[in-house]
Amino acid sequence: MEKVIVCDLGYMEYAKAWEIQKALVAKKANDSGFPDYLLLVEHPHVITLGRKGNTENVLEWSLPVYHIERGGDVTYHGPGQLVAYPIIDLTKRTLTLKGYVRMLEELVIQALNQFDIQAQRIEGQTGVWVSGKKVASIGVAVDHWITFHGLALNVNTDLSYFYKIRPCGYSPSVMTSLEVLLGKKVDMERVKHALLQAFSKVFDAELSSIGLQELTELLQKGVTLKNE
Repeated sequence: MEKVIVCDLGYMEYAKAWEIQKALVAKKANDSGFPDYLLLVEHPHVITLGRKGNTENVLEWSLPVYHIERGGDVTYHGPGQLVAYPIIDLTKRTLTLKGYVRMLEELVIQALNQFDIQAQRIEGQTGVWVSGKKVASIGVAVDHWITFHGLALNVNTDLSYFYKIRPCGYSPSVMTSLEVLLGKKVDMERVKHALLQAFSKVFDAELSSIGLQELTELLQKGVTLKNE
């Protein structure tokens, strides 16, 4: 069982969370003893374009737009959406990139099952779907076979913001959220708990937590928190 350290970044600007991811990837690439991490975060309104991103799928340029390393096209992040960024070494887990993406989908499916939501994959598509609607998007990147970027689960997301884009080339109407599916606001902390439980099970991981301040100090000082 691999140890994974969880850090809840809270509500954080996209660029800052992106820098934290890259700093963790760099440390793991240079130190085989540096542990795996799982970052949880909510972002202010932002649009990101992946490696295959088509700017024609950005219909309205009223939000900040970032061109990033992950796979896929265009997506939206914003309040009420739970984003998870695993920083893990695929070689230690003998995982292919495709297998890793399937595991991310599986952990979302298992987490939603705790809310009596029957989610599924769709053949040939990436992400997690419920009755033909997309509730979670996945876009990942790897550097030295260390993952970053990850998944975005619509919890209490204002879905109208998806109408500023064609999410992954689809009509914005394809998107849904837990709030829509359950007909009520959903406790974000409960969703985080469900996601962490599913992550631990799917990735056979022993989870521990670290605060943002401690993580920031570790990155600034270059201190390595070793697996024990």
